Amino acid sequence: MKTAGRKRARPSCPALKVREAASMYFTLLAVFLVILVAALQGTDRREGDFPYKVPLDPQGLMELSWNVSYRREEVHFQILVKDLRYGLLFGMSDRGGFDHADLAVLWSDGRHSYFADAWTDQDGQLHMDAQQDYKLIRAQKTPEGLYLLFKRSFGTCDPKDYLIEDGTVHLIYGILEAPVPSLHAVNVSALRWKGLQRVQLLKPKISVPEMPSDTMTMEIRAPNVEVPDQETTYWCYITELPDGFAKHHIIKYEPVITKGNEALVHHMEVFQCAAQFDTFPHYSGPCDSKMKPERLNFCRHVLAAWAMGAQAFYYPEEAGLVFGGPSSSRYLRLEVHYHNPLELKGRQDSSGIRLYYTASLRRYDAGIMELGLVYTPVMAIPPGESHFHLTGYCTDKCTQVEIRMLKKVVTVLPGGFGIMEEMCVNYIHYYPQTSLELCKSAVDLGYLHRYFNLVNSFNDEDICTCPETSVTQQFASVPWNSFNRDILKSLYDFAPISMHCNQSTAVRFPGEWEKQPLPTIVEVLRESRPHCERGSDPLPTSPTLVDLDRTAAK
Repeated sequence: MKTAGRKRARPSCPALKVREAASMYFTLLAVFLVILVAALQGTDRREGDFPYKVPLDPQGLMELSWNVSYRREEVHFQILVKDLRYGLLFGMSDRGGFDHADLAVLWSDGRHSYFADAWTDQDGQLHMDAQQDYKLIRAQKTPEGLYLLFKRSFGTCDPKDYLIEDGTVHLIYGILEAPVPSLHAVNVSALRWKGLQRVQLLKPKISVPEMPSDTMTMEIRAPNVEVPDQETTYWCYITELPDGFAKHHIIKYEPVITKGNEALVHHMEVFQCAAQFDTFPHYSGPCDSKMKPERLNFCRHVLAAWAMGAQAFYYPEEAGLVFGGPSSSRYLRLEVHYHNPLELKGRQDSSGIRLYYTASLRRYDAGIMELGLVYTPVMAIPPGESHFHLTGYCTDKCTQVEIRMLKKVVTVLPGGFGIMEEMCVNYIHYYPQTSLELCKSAVDLGYLHRYFNLVNSFNDEDICTCPETSVTQQFASVPWNSFNRDILKSLYDFAPISMHCNQSTAVRFPGEWEKQPLPTIVEVLRESRPHCERGSDPLPTSPTLVDLDRTAAK
């Protein structure tokens, strides 16, 4: 009910003097210009802002952080060396080797320290690069260790430099344990502490959607795992959702890594178990153990996947991954891959994945689809190959759906989806969801047997092609001369394929999937080449003198 009353008198405002009004006007104008400039600059990273981070060595003594500026087409690298001795090497190569590598090198002759852009030849010998494209910005000692900050353009027009582009980059590193008189005197092959780390350097620029007010979190973690003292371990852990857990949408997930184990946890996945079983036995142990319950093999529906160097994953505001509900299982399987090349003992770990979810369901249910090659020995790489292409296809008989990739929304058209990158598992997140969860291919087994028979007819040593002999054994008995290698390459390029179009239960959809023709590639994606310009003035070829005695304030 409304009530009548007298209007309140407005408080009077003191009159502003002309000088005060002008001062306020120009202050507001300056603030507006600052905001405008910031908006025009977009989301470019500042030099000191390093959102991406990965340990380089298994002990975590070297840590890499970086940011990407697409506007300037350059990457800023920051390396933290917790125990600097006499220098370090850091760089990139095509396949992770120290030959034909593009390197930034910090070294000491015992009195002074130097920084330079270098490259290695086919024997791994270091040479000063005539074009110095690794630009040192700062070297600073802190209580944590030495911070080395430098930058590099995506493309440099230098034939000795690695072209930084989309995809996996092989980063290599090394630690110098003794002074050297010059760059050329560094013996790369003799370095005790050196290695390889694979990352995606060029992270895409994506806007982070705002989290809804009813967002909840759940951590799926394997508690108190004693990491085995072996190089590779896959650890499986079963947990369950509360009774009557309703349908929600996962809208974000991120890793939760036990502090100090950042170099041990290589990748993690969360799977939902099959709804056809009422219960699943609880288990925490190696995934390949004979003690692992057989039923855990029915936990295949992917909810989240993370690999070293990746950040949090967000779904777009109009989609979310279904989580819970009466038609799904309450049981989840966490799988953690521990990479322990130094076979460290006694390391405790409770890492996992944090899920962000909401009860406010979004317009679309999202899905996750696995693409690539079927895990089978029929797709083999001959020994000693410097490069060998294996292609996985997802044909138009399997799917024709709209998907959202990390950079933009695209449509999967009828035809092939070739996987040429060096990866073990390829997932795409897409919407709206379909019941297809795996779309992979392998060469037709019958044509592979024809290959073994053909090799038999041209070689003195017989290859056993009897039914009881496995494909692995038959490949092992092939004499790998140039003829046999070339014929295998041709087989993979032209032979029919076996398609695996599977549901989350690992059962194929009904249909004819054997001896399928290779799809026709109707369009090849253009390779984007970063813009690069040569300066008119020759760049210096002498190393940069580095003052390592300067210590940053705490």
